[in-house]
Amino acid sequence: MSDLRTKRVLITGAAGFLGSHLCDRFMAEGCRVVAMDNLITGDKKNIEHLFGQPNFEFIEHDVTEFIAVAGPVDYIMHFASPASPIDYLKIPIQTLKVGSLGTHNLLGVAKEKKARILIASTSEVYGDPLVHPQDETYYGNVNTIGPRGVYDEAKRFQESITMAYHRFHGLETRIARIFNTYGPRMRLNDGRVIPAFMGQALRGEDLTVFGDGMQTRSFCYVADQVEGLFRLLMSDYTDPVNIGNPHEITILAFAKEIINLTESDQKIVFEPLPQDDPMQRQPDITLAQNLLGWSPKVEREEGMKKTYAYFRGLTQEELYRSEHKDFSSHIKR
Repeated sequence: MSDLRTKRVLITGAAGFLGSHLCDRFMAEGCRVVAMDNLITGDKKNIEHLFGQPNFEFIEHDVTEFIAVAGPVDYIMHFASPASPIDYLKIPIQTLKVGSLGTHNLLGVAKEKKARILIASTSEVYGDPLVHPQDETYYGNVNTIGPRGVYDEAKRFQESITMAYHRFHGLETRIARIFNTYGPRMRLNDGRVIPAFMGQALRGEDLTVFGDGMQTRSFCYVADQVEGLFRLLMSDYTDPVNIGNPHEITILAFAKEIINLTESDQKIVFEPLPQDDPMQRQPDITLAQNLLGWSPKVEREEGMKKTYAYFRGLTQEELYRSEHKDFSSHIKR
Protein backbone atom coordinates (compact mmCIF):
# COMPACT_ATOMS: atom_id res chain seq x y z
CA MET A 1 0.00 0.00 0.00
CA SER A 2 1.34 3.43 -0.94
CA ASP A 3 1.73 6.21 1.61
CA LEU A 4 -1.81 7.47 2.11
CA ARG A 5 -0.51 10.78 3.42
CA THR A 6 0.15 11.69 -0.22
CA LYS A 7 -3.38 10.73 -1.33
CA ARG A 8 -6.59 12.72 -1.73
CA VAL A 9 -9.99 11.06 -1.41
CA LEU A 10 -13.44 12.32 -2.42
CA ILE A 11 -16.24 10.93 -0.22
CA THR A 12 -19.83 11.50 -1.30
CA GLY A 13 -22.64 11.24 1.22
CA ALA A 14 -19.96 12.35 3.66
CA ALA A 15 -22.34 13.88 6.22
CA GLY A 16 -24.37 10.68 6.44
CA PHE A 17 -23.97 7.78 8.84
CA LEU A 18 -21.45 5.63 6.97
CA GLY A 19 -19.90 8.50 5.03
CA SER A 20 -18.97 10.39 8.17
CA HIS A 21 -17.21 7.35 9.64
CA LEU A 22 -15.31 6.95 6.37
CA CYS A 23 -14.19 10.58 6.68
CA ASP A 24 -12.82 9.76 10.14
CA ARG A 25 -10.98 6.70 8.86
CA PHE A 26 -9.29 8.43 5.94
CA MET A 27 -8.38 11.42 8.10
CA ALA A 28 -6.80 9.01 10.59
CA GLU A 29 -4.82 7.48 7.71
CA GLY A 30 -3.41 10.94 6.91
CA CYS A 31 -5.31 11.41 3.65
CA ARG A 32 -6.59 14.70 2.38
CA VAL A 33 -10.37 14.36 2.45
CA VAL A 34 -12.88 16.16 0.24
CA ALA A 35 -16.30 15.56 1.79
CA MET A 36 -19.34 16.11 -0.47
CA ASP A 37 -22.98 16.05 0.59
CA ASN A 38 -26.17 17.91 -0.38
CA LEU A 39 -27.49 17.46 3.20
CA ILE A 40 -30.84 16.02 2.08
CA THR A 41 -30.47 13.15 4.53
CA GLY A 42 -26.99 13.94 5.88
CA ASP A 43 -26.20 16.21 8.83
CA LYS A 44 -23.20 18.50 9.21
CA LYS A 45 -23.08 17.58 12.91
CA ASN A 46 -21.66 14.20 11.88
CA ILE A 47 -18.50 15.81 10.49
CA GLU A 48 -18.28 19.17 12.26
CA HIS A 49 -15.45 17.84 14.45
CA LEU A 50 -13.35 17.72 11.27
CA PHE A 51 -14.01 21.31 10.21
CA GLY A 52 -10.92 23.48 10.47
CA GLN A 53 -8.48 20.62 10.07
CA PRO A 54 -6.02 21.37 7.25
CA ASN A 55 -6.58 18.06 5.43
CA PHE A 56 -10.38 18.34 5.41
CA GLU A 57 -12.64 20.18 2.97
CA PHE A 58 -16.44 20.16 2.77
CA ILE A 59 -18.40 20.84 -0.42
CA GLU A 60 -22.19 21.09 -0.27
CA HIS A 61 -23.28 19.67 -3.61
CA ASP A 62 -25.83 17.35 -5.22
CA VAL A 63 -23.95 14.65 -7.13
CA THR A 64 -26.77 14.36 -9.67
CA GLU A 65 -25.58 17.73 -10.96
CA PHE A 66 -22.25 18.28 -12.74
CA ILE A 67 -19.32 17.67 -10.37
CA ALA A 68 -16.15 19.73 -10.49
CA VAL A 69 -13.34 19.07 -8.02
CA ALA A 70 -10.18 21.13 -8.42
CA GLY A 71 -6.86 19.38 -8.04
CA PRO A 72 -5.91 15.70 -7.95
CA VAL A 73 -8.18 12.92 -6.68
CA ASP A 74 -6.73 9.47 -6.01
CA TYR A 75 -9.75 7.68 -4.54
CA ILE A 76 -13.53 8.16 -4.66
CA MET A 77 -15.93 6.61 -2.15
CA HIS A 78 -19.45 6.99 -3.55
CA PHE A 79 -21.85 6.81 -0.59
CA ALA A 80 -24.41 9.44 -1.61
CA SER A 81 -27.92 7.99 -1.50
CA PRO A 82 -30.98 7.86 0.72
CA ALA A 83 -30.53 4.63 2.64
CA SER A 84 -33.72 4.07 4.62
CA PRO A 85 -37.22 3.19 3.40
CA ILE A 86 -38.73 6.36 4.91
CA ASP A 87 -36.35 8.48 2.86
CA TYR A 88 -36.33 6.74 -0.49
CA LEU A 89 -40.08 6.16 -0.50
CA LYS A 90 -40.59 9.92 -0.05
CA ILE A 91 -38.05 10.90 -2.71
CA PRO A 92 -38.19 8.01 -5.18
CA ILE A 93 -37.05 9.96 -8.23
CA GLN A 94 -34.11 11.55 -6.41
CA THR A 95 -33.15 8.07 -5.15
CA LEU A 96 -33.12 6.76 -8.72
CA LYS A 97 -31.19 9.79 -9.93
CA VAL A 98 -28.42 9.54 -7.35
CA GLY A 99 -27.87 5.88 -8.22
CA SER A 100 -27.87 6.55 -11.97
CA LEU A 101 -26.95 10.15 -12.84
CA GLY A 102 -24.93 10.59 -9.66
CA THR A 103 -22.93 7.43 -10.27
CA HIS A 104 -22.43 8.40 -13.92
CA ASN A 105 -21.08 11.80 -12.85
CA LEU A 106 -18.69 10.28 -10.33
CA LEU A 107 -17.43 7.67 -12.77
CA GLY A 108 -16.70 10.59 -15.08
CA VAL A 109 -14.71 12.30 -12.34
CA ALA A 110 -12.82 9.07 -11.69
CA LYS A 111 -12.02 8.77 -15.41
CA GLU A 112 -10.85 12.38 -15.63
CA LYS A 113 -8.72 12.18 -12.47
CA LYS A 114 -7.53 8.59 -13.09
CA ALA A 115 -8.89 7.79 -9.63
CA ARG A 116 -9.92 4.46 -8.14
CA ILE A 117 -13.63 4.48 -7.23
CA LEU A 118 -15.54 2.32 -4.75
CA ILE A 119 -19.32 2.40 -4.98
CA ALA A 120 -21.61 1.55 -2.11
CA SER A 121 -24.02 -1.07 -3.35
CA THR A 122 -26.31 -2.97 -1.01
CA SER A 123 -27.71 -6.33 0.01
CA GLU A 124 -30.99 -4.98 -1.40
CA VAL A 125 -29.78 -6.03 -4.86
CA TYR A 126 -30.69 -9.54 -3.70
CA GLY A 127 -34.30 -8.43 -3.03
CA ASP A 128 -36.34 -10.96 -1.08
CA PRO A 129 -33.81 -13.74 -1.63
CA LEU A 130 -34.65 -17.27 -2.67
CA VAL A 131 -31.22 -18.53 -1.60
CA HIS A 132 -29.81 -18.35 1.89
CA PRO A 133 -27.29 -17.10 2.86
CA GLN A 134 -26.65 -14.78 -0.08
CA ASP A 135 -23.33 -14.92 -1.91
CA GLU A 136 -22.12 -12.68 -4.71
CA THR A 137 -23.11 -15.12 -7.47
CA TYR A 138 -26.82 -14.85 -6.62
CA TYR A 139 -28.67 -12.62 -9.11
CA GLY A 140 -31.46 -11.65 -6.73
CA ASN A 141 -35.26 -11.59 -6.55
CA VAL A 142 -36.29 -7.94 -6.90
CA ASN A 143 -39.71 -6.47 -7.67
CA THR A 144 -38.67 -3.82 -10.18
CA ILE A 145 -41.98 -1.91 -10.00
CA GLY A 146 -42.64 -2.20 -6.26
CA PRO A 147 -42.21 0.78 -3.92
CA ARG A 148 -38.79 -0.44 -2.79
CA GLY A 149 -37.68 -0.94 -6.39
CA VAL A 150 -36.50 2.66 -6.68
CA TYR A 151 -33.66 1.90 -4.27
CA ASP A 152 -32.99 -1.68 -5.30
CA GLU A 153 -32.90 -0.94 -9.02
CA ALA A 154 -30.85 2.23 -8.57
CA LYS A 155 -28.20 0.13 -6.88
CA ARG A 156 -28.37 -2.64 -9.48
CA PHE A 157 -27.94 -0.07 -12.26
CA GLN A 158 -25.11 1.48 -10.27
CA GLU A 159 -23.28 -1.84 -10.32
CA SER A 160 -23.91 -2.27 -14.06
CA ILE A 161 -22.62 1.13 -15.12
CA THR A 162 -19.62 0.77 -12.82
CA MET A 163 -18.64 -2.52 -14.45
CA ALA A 164 -19.22 -0.99 -17.90
CA TYR A 165 -16.76 1.80 -17.08
CA HIS A 166 -14.30 -0.77 -15.78
CA ARG A 167 -14.52 -2.92 -18.91
CA PHE A 168 -14.78 -0.16 -21.53
CA HIS A 169 -12.52 2.53 -20.04
CA GLY A 170 -10.25 0.36 -17.89
CA LEU A 171 -11.33 2.32 -14.82
CA GLU A 172 -10.20 1.02 -11.41
CA THR A 173 -13.51 0.17 -9.75
CA ARG A 174 -14.62 -1.59 -6.57
CA ILE A 175 -18.16 -2.63 -5.58
CA ALA A 176 -19.21 -3.24 -1.96
CA ARG A 177 -22.54 -4.92 -1.25
CA ILE A 178 -23.26 -3.58 2.21
CA PHE A 179 -25.53 -5.44 4.61
CA ASN A 180 -27.35 -3.88 7.58
CA THR A 181 -24.90 -1.61 9.38
CA TYR A 182 -25.42 0.15 12.71
CA GLY A 183 -23.66 2.38 15.20
CA PRO A 184 -23.38 5.98 16.39
CA ARG A 185 -24.64 8.74 14.06
CA MET A 186 -27.60 6.81 12.73
CA ARG A 187 -30.63 9.09 12.46
CA LEU A 188 -33.00 8.19 15.26
CA ASN A 189 -36.18 8.28 13.17
CA ASP A 190 -34.87 7.10 9.82
CA GLY A 191 -37.14 4.06 9.83
CA ARG A 192 -34.51 1.34 10.11
CA VAL A 193 -35.06 -1.26 12.78
CA ILE A 194 -32.23 -0.43 15.22
CA PRO A 195 -32.89 3.31 15.66
CA ALA A 196 -36.64 2.61 15.53
CA PHE A 197 -36.47 0.11 18.41
CA MET A 198 -34.06 2.21 20.46
CA GLY A 199 -36.08 5.39 19.95
CA GLN A 200 -39.27 3.63 21.04
CA ALA A 201 -37.56 2.18 24.11
CA LEU A 202 -36.09 5.54 25.12
CA ARG A 203 -39.46 7.27 24.71
CA GLY A 204 -41.25 4.56 26.69
CA GLU A 205 -43.23 3.37 23.66
CA ASP A 206 -44.06 -0.21 22.75
CA LEU A 207 -41.71 -1.74 20.17
CA THR A 208 -43.26 -2.21 16.72
CA VAL A 209 -42.55 -5.48 14.94
CA PHE A 210 -43.81 -5.92 11.38
CA GLY A 211 -45.33 -9.21 10.35
CA ASP A 212 -44.78 -12.07 12.78
CA GLY A 213 -41.18 -11.02 13.48
CA MET A 214 -39.73 -14.19 11.98
CA GLN A 215 -37.96 -12.26 9.21
CA THR A 216 -34.20 -12.15 9.80
CA ARG A 217 -31.46 -9.57 9.58
CA SER A 218 -27.68 -9.64 10.13
CA PHE A 219 -26.22 -6.52 11.77
CA CYS A 220 -22.65 -5.28 11.26
CA TYR A 221 -21.12 -2.67 13.57
CA VAL A 222 -19.90 0.41 11.75
CA ALA A 223 -16.22 0.04 12.71
CA ASP A 224 -16.17 -3.44 11.17
CA GLN A 225 -17.96 -2.18 8.08
CA VAL A 226 -15.49 0.65 7.57
CA GLU A 227 -12.55 -1.73 7.92
CA GLY A 228 -14.02 -4.04 5.28
CA LEU A 229 -14.66 -1.15 2.90
CA PHE A 230 -11.16 0.21 3.37
CA ARG A 231 -9.60 -3.20 2.65
CA LEU A 232 -11.76 -3.62 -0.46
CA LEU A 233 -10.70 -0.21 -1.79
CA MET A 234 -7.06 -1.15 -1.36
CA SER A 235 -7.51 -4.57 -2.99
CA ASP A 236 -7.19 -5.44 -6.68
CA TYR A 237 -10.64 -7.06 -6.93
CA THR A 238 -13.25 -5.54 -9.24
CA ASP A 239 -16.34 -7.75 -8.87
CA PRO A 240 -18.89 -7.17 -6.06
CA VAL A 241 -17.98 -8.22 -2.52
CA ASN A 242 -20.39 -8.73 0.39
CA ILE A 243 -19.40 -6.71 3.46
CA GLY A 244 -21.55 -7.61 6.46
CA ASN A 245 -21.88 -9.68 9.60
CA PRO A 246 -23.23 -13.21 9.01
CA HIS A 247 -24.67 -13.58 12.54
CA GLU A 248 -28.39 -13.76 11.76
CA ILE A 249 -31.26 -13.01 14.16
CA THR A 250 -35.04 -12.79 13.84
CA ILE A 251 -36.58 -9.35 14.30
CA LEU A 252 -38.73 -10.66 17.16
CA ALA A 253 -35.70 -12.00 19.03
CA PHE A 254 -33.89 -8.76 18.33
CA ALA A 255 -36.75 -6.72 19.79
CA LYS A 256 -36.45 -8.74 22.98
CA GLU A 257 -32.70 -8.06 23.05
CA ILE A 258 -33.36 -4.32 22.81
CA ILE A 259 -35.88 -4.46 25.67
CA ASN A 260 -33.27 -6.24 27.81
CA LEU A 261 -30.50 -3.83 26.77
CA THR A 262 -32.53 -0.72 27.54
CA GLU A 263 -33.98 -2.23 30.72
CA SER A 264 -37.41 -1.08 29.64
CA ASP A 265 -40.71 -2.79 30.27
CA GLN A 266 -42.32 -2.04 26.93
CA LYS A 267 -44.44 -4.59 25.15
CA ILE A 268 -44.00 -5.76 21.56
CA VAL A 269 -46.83 -4.84 19.19
CA PHE A 270 -47.31 -6.25 15.71
CA GLU A 271 -48.13 -4.37 12.49
CA PRO A 272 -48.63 -5.61 8.90
CA LEU A 273 -45.46 -6.39 6.96
CA PRO A 274 -44.56 -3.73 4.36
CA GLN A 275 -44.62 -4.73 0.69
CA ASP A 276 -41.49 -6.54 -0.56
CA ASP A 277 -39.84 -6.50 2.87
CA PRO A 278 -37.15 -9.23 2.66
CA MET A 279 -37.85 -12.28 4.82
CA GLN A 280 -34.19 -13.30 5.10
CA ARG A 281 -30.97 -11.35 5.04
CA GLN A 282 -27.63 -13.00 5.79
CA PRO A 283 -24.37 -12.43 3.91
CA ASP A 284 -22.03 -15.17 2.80
CA ILE A 285 -18.70 -13.44 3.48
CA THR A 286 -16.42 -16.25 2.30
CA LEU A 287 -15.10 -14.04 -0.50
CA ALA A 288 -14.29 -11.13 1.84
CA GLN A 289 -12.59 -13.52 4.27
CA ASN A 290 -10.43 -15.11 1.58
CA LEU A 291 -9.80 -12.03 -0.53
CA LEU A 292 -9.45 -9.31 2.10
CA GLY A 293 -8.60 -11.26 5.24
CA TRP A 294 -11.64 -9.55 6.75
CA SER A 295 -14.25 -10.73 9.21
CA PRO A 296 -16.33 -8.65 11.62
CA LYS A 297 -14.85 -8.47 15.12
CA VAL A 298 -17.45 -6.59 17.19
CA GLU A 299 -20.07 -8.83 18.80
CA ARG A 300 -23.65 -7.60 18.59
CA GLU A 301 -23.92 -7.20 22.37
CA GLU A 302 -20.89 -4.89 22.47
CA GLY A 303 -21.93 -2.91 19.39
CA MET A 304 -25.47 -2.42 20.64
CA LYS A 305 -24.22 -1.09 23.97
CA LYS A 306 -22.15 1.54 22.15
CA THR A 307 -25.04 2.42 19.87
CA TYR A 308 -27.49 2.68 22.78
CA ALA A 309 -25.07 4.95 24.63
CA TYR A 310 -25.06 7.25 21.61
CA PHE A 311 -28.86 7.42 21.38
CA ARG A 312 -29.19 7.80 25.15
CA GLY A 313 -26.96 10.88 24.89
CA LEU A 314 -29.43 12.68 22.64
CA THR A 315 -31.31 15.62 24.10
CA GLN A 316 -35.00 15.32 24.91
CA GLU A 317 -35.73 17.63 21.98
CA GLU A 318 -33.81 15.34 19.62
CA LEU A 319 -35.48 12.28 21.09
CA TYR A 320 -39.03 13.50 20.58
CA ARG A 321 -38.87 15.70 17.50
CA SER A 322 -39.66 14.37 14.04
CA GLU A 323 -36.51 13.95 11.99
CA HIS A 324 -38.33 13.51 8.70
CA LYS A 325 -36.60 15.76 6.20
CA ASP A 326 -38.30 18.38 4.03
CA PHE A 327 -37.96 16.87 0.56
CA SER A 328 -40.35 19.26 -1.20
CA SER A 329 -37.69 20.82 -3.42
CA HIS A 330 -36.60 17.39 -4.65
CA ILE A 331 -39.97 15.69 -5.16
CA LYS A 332 -40.67 17.89 -8.20
CA ARG A 333 -37.54 16.84 -10.04
